[in-house]
Amino acid sequence: MRNAEYTSHPPVIPQPPGAGASAGGGASVAGCEFAPRGPMLFFDGECGLCAWSVRWCLKRERRPVLRFAPLQGATYAAVDLPGKPAGVQTLVLVDAAGLHVQSEAVLRMLRHVGGGWATVGWVGRLIPRVVRDAAYRFVAARRYRWFGRAAVCQAPGGTASARLLP
Repeated sequence: MRNAEYTSHPPVIPQPPGAGASAGGGASVAGCEFAPRGPMLFFDGECGLCAWSVRWCLKRERRPVLRFAPLQGATYAAVDLPGKPAGVQTLVLVDAAGLHVQSEAVLRMLRHVGGGWATVGWVGRLIPRVVRDAAYRFVAARRYRWFGRAAVCQAPGGTASARLLP
């Protein structure tokens, strides 16, 4: 699947209650806000590996720029971009460069985490995408068996909880 590039505006992504235009600088439209201000990582809300990945990002992120939402939630349902996957078989990262899936979503996630992880994200692009995506699909097909299912969304406390959208 190829990355979709923005043609006119970023996707419409609902914001948490109370986070109107004054919170993010965007224009509200029918309870939603255009979200050019930061990247959004969509993950399988029932996957243990995905839940661990979100906690990993929150713990290591240099600057809190990533926002997170489950693929099964209303936030992902509101995203209207070409190439948007319908299932939960892949991570999806939406940023200013467009929509990214599979290994490209992971590498871009690392770049947004920052620090040494950003370097890993850049160096990982040296591996041909066909090889990276094959490895991604291998793990994704076995993720429930190896890492289990997340019984319930384990939202972090404090300011990090505002970065997890429905």
